Amino acid sequence: MSTVESGTPSKGHAKSLDVDPSLEAEFEKATAYELTDDDIERAKLLLGVFRASRYRELYSVATPDAMRNWSLGVGDDNPLYTEEAYGPTTRWGSQIGHGTMVGHVKTPMLGDPIPDELKKATKSLFRGIHVFVSGGTWEWFRHIYPGDRIFSYDGEESIEVKKSEFAGRSVIQTRKDVAINQHGEVVGVYRILRVLTERKTARDKGKYAEIEPAHYTDEDYERIDAIYAQEGPRGAEKRYWEDVEVGDSVGEMVKGPLTVTDIIAFHAGGYGFVPYGLRAQRVGYKNRKRIAPFYIRNEQGVWDVAQRLHWDSQWAKAIGNPMAYDYGVLRQAWFYHQVSDWAGDDAFIQNLQDSIRKFNYQGDTQFLTGEVTAKYEQAGRRLVDLSLKMVNQRGTETAYASATVALPSKTHGLPVAPACPDDLRTEAAHMFARHNELSAQAAKK
Repeated sequence: MSTVESGTPSKGHAKSLDVDPSLEAEFEKATAYELTDDDIERAKLLLGVFRASRYRELYSVATPDAMRNWSLGVGDDNPLYTEEAYGPTTRWGSQIGHGTMVGHVKTPMLGDPIPDELKKATKSLFRGIHVFVSGGTWEWFRHIYPGDRIFSYDGEESIEVKKSEFAGRSVIQTRKDVAINQHGEVVGVYRILRVLTERKTARDKGKYAEIEPAHYTDEDYERIDAIYAQEGPRGAEKRYWEDVEVGDSVGEMVKGPLTVTDIIAFHAGGYGFVPYGLRAQRVGYKNRKRIAPFYIRNEQGVWDVAQRLHWDSQWAKAIGNPMAYDYGVLRQAWFYHQVSDWAGDDAFIQNLQDSIRKFNYQGDTQFLTGEVTAKYEQAGRRLVDLSLKMVNQRGTETAYASATVALPSKTHGLPVAPACPDDLRTEAAHMFARHNELSAQAAKK
């Protein structure tokens, strides 16, 4: 049996996942929650129930600053997203937002509450269970522009119970999140694939316990820096559909090595403030009282958020990972960056579907590659499909994705955004009309 340095025996997990003895008892309490059949059955009651999102993100309006900060927060310095003066020189006539930003700008939306009986029946679902974003599908129908106020509504579309190599039994949930602007127009739809696992089981299984931290030499950095040096957005140079062939490379990109600074920059760009919340001092105290299981003491006995496993390796070990790791949403944004750089200003990225397969740990580097897999015409638009992947410095594929892009044509001109499906437009119009009705009623009180 392996032991920690103090002589305290490891309890059913690999030695590499041991934490400071002063934390063991606290972490044992925090990882004791289990996935139950009752929770799974109660969660099924929410399938197909769509609710207006009452959350306010760090940014509720897509200001030029917010748009710039999101893009820089994911490492994308494309002037189309970051510079107010550049946008008016393009076909869009304005700075536009990085596509993945659409899902993370939120103004509280008013809507009818779920029935009291359903609310009561689904209270405290999956309490203390850990959630990973393991992939998702984005569909875009228009760009986000400066001044756009984004509202959203969401609901669970599916739930499935699976066996997980990482944590035994897991629950896979897909949530549809629809973003609409201040005019009631659908900007995009984000379907988020989430994996719910037991923290304790993941640690006991220790699937990733033997992964060693990355270490870099000057030669390693020469390789990384050489890729960074050749990267850049295609910009105003049109990538014509006629010039693209199946099998063409989309170029190489690198992201990393991952640091805590990267995580800070991502949060500063606007990610991660709902539904749980990164809050400080008195506001943090109120949040801790609201959702106590989200807070776990650190080695100083200080309450801190469970979310800190993205920068606190001690807590990451408690749920079965040898080091802190990134967010799945961050890697989704990296795929969008890769596609956007390749496509150029005049293209319209129609959709992106990704799967996050392995963890990206602090110190890891991701090497992005991809190729064109199809070229076709559809509804008068000239489209290409792309296949993308990320491989880390260990040679492990950690994520893959596919994307569809509308490109300019030498004979048919600039591409237009796809039409929003009628059923989705109708659904969104109903939700937005109800929001406006309730807003008017509140204004009269």
